[in-house]
Amino acid sequence: MPDATMTSIAAAVELGRSGQKVQARDTLTALWDQIGATGDALHRCTLAHHLADLQDTTEAELRWDERALAAVADLTDERAKRYHSSLHVQGFLPSLHLSLADDHRRLGNTALAREHLTTARSLVEHLPDDPYGDTIRGGIQHVTRALAAGSTHRLASHPSSNG
Repeated sequence: MPDATMTSIAAAVELGRSGQKVQARDTLTALWDQIGATGDALHRCTLAHHLADLQDTTEAELRWDERALAAVADLTDERAKRYHSSLHVQGFLPSLHLSLADDHRRLGNTALAREHLTTARSLVEHLPDDPYGDTIRGGIQHVTRALAAGSTHRLASHPSSNG
């Protein structure tokens, strides 16, 4: 049976990718209000992770990425696999920590950025050997280079730069 909430999240993400950032953000925010802070962990994690990329400020993006990481702590492999048989919680973590590393890098919090990058790197073995995994591995390299260069600018590889 299809998961209507995940379908709605995916549709909103596509809106954002097509350049309709405000509409996507409004749709996801309304969904968050329906799900609630203690709703289904897969929904909360997925929604917060994508909603972060639609924010206008890095501070707001960080708050949503922190919500995504908090939600994944409540997610079980069983729940993830009910949505898609290939999913497992450990596979979510590299992307979540990469996002937090980039947020902290852009805010000038270099110690926290390094900490999240180290965690993301330590978890890449859980990524699939596919375009998604390649994207996250590449993102880790981009953020690592930007951090080493002292850059606090949004990277061209950031998801919000594609819309």
